Amino acid sequence: MPQTTLNVRMDADVKKEFDDFCTKVGLNTSVAVNMFARAVLRERKIPFEITDEIDPFYSESNIKALKTSIKQAENGEVVVKTMEELKAMER
Repeated sequence: MPQTTLNVRMDADVKKEFDDFCTKVGLNTSVAVNMFARAVLRERKIPFEITDEIDPFYSESNIKALKTSIKQAENGEVVVKTMEELKAMER
């Protein structure tokens, strides 16, 4: 089957995160996009729900808080407590 090229413009950060994800699951970006296209053709629809509702997990403020937490953890700025210690702090 002849091959062709598809050029897609996207945010650089999104591309990097997508590339990283694909690598982690053993794919490359081209294979992942091809899988998406084949799923669309097979199912005759976009293979996920598209709504105008925003998942609160992906809100800008939550993503910012998550990135801050990740940086703190990477820098060793964490406090480790046992469940017993946490329960004692509750009193």
